[in-house]
Amino acid sequence: MIFYLGSSVTYGSAADGKSFVEYLAERTNSAYIKEAVSGTMMTDSPESYIERMKTGFDRNVSCDYFICQLSTNDATQKRPLGDLTLSQEENEFDTGTVIGAVEYIISYVRRTWNCPVIFFTNVFWDNQEYAAMVEALYRIQKKWQMGIIDLWNNPEMKNVSEKLYKKYMADVIHPTAEGYLEWWTPVFEEYLQNVNRNGKIIAGDL
Repeated sequence: MIFYLGSSVTYGSAADGKSFVEYLAERTNSAYIKEAVSGTMMTDSPESYIERMKTGFDRNVSCDYFICQLSTNDATQKRPLGDLTLSQEENEFDTGTVIGAVEYIISYVRRTWNCPVIFFTNVFWDNQEYAAMVEALYRIQKKWQMGIIDLWNNPEMKNVSEKLYKKYMADVIHPTAEGYLEWWTPVFEEYLQNVNRNGKIIAGDL
């Protein structure tokens, strides 16, 4: 069982609600629960990631992987980045900041389901706030050793032709159905295959 937490990109808002989540499940025959609401943020806000994480996933269901979107909405809304703490206690994280929210999610998931946590980024787009969030994710990884599926820095995705980009992306943030199926899903599938083969989360990007 894989839990997915995110917003419009995880939901598939430009692809009739079908994202890499469903394609990955079809290709790997894996069960999943998708908790994705368009327009939502990781940081404190109505229907935040943290709020929905606590209500949308059964604490008694066994989870093999928890995959979370590094939200583009926090970047477009210019939410504060925050600072990495030395603590691993949830009540010490500032969930009004991006880093604090990410730390809270990791801590809560490990305490509740005791499973690997993987964050994934969007593909590259011209946004300084999101670039800072991706950089911060690697600093968080040094502390927590969680997984990162880094589409932002993926050289093949970053250097895709203009023709394919228009085919794969409805706009700079949201993939099309073809984008999910042909461009995003293979990267997720390869990452999870490597995790399964090695029995641990790969530290780094694919």
